[in-house]
Amino acid sequence: MSIVRWEPFGDLVTLREAMDRLFEESFIRPGSRLLSPHGGDLALDMYETDDEIVVTAVLPGVKPEDVDVTITGESLCIKGETQAETMVENANYLRQERRYGAFSRTIALPSPIQPDKAEAKFKDGVLTLSIPKAEEAKPKTIKVKTENK
Repeated sequence: MSIVRWEPFGDLVTLREAMDRLFEESFIRPGSRLLSPHGGDLALDMYETDDEIVVTAVLPGVKPEDVDVTITGESLCIKGETQAETMVENANYLRQERRYGAFSRTIALPSPIQPDKAEAKFKDGVLTLSIPKAEEAKPKTIKVKTENK
């Protein structure tokens, strides 16, 4: 057993560290809290059932024709672009947080799929992709037989 010296101020964040973090979040990565927690431009949810993989992404202000979805091998790519509204002339913006421009997100799919049978639906700004799993990726049930002697 060792003795550890207690330092009451050891866990406090220094003023310099706090200012560095504030500067980084404000200028180097502005709006990073609004983005995906994984650093991509598009936050999404993905889950699987026995038969398919489902991916949903919220795309506010994006028209369905401005979204491009491609599956290559075992990776899914969603790309698109939001168009900026015209700036108001002779106005002093107090806050401007909505993002405009291109976005893209590529993710690896967890199991073999059938890309030719995938479906994409777009409703109320939410893109939902249903990608059927390949037969070899679906779970198989094996019936247990009993032997009578």
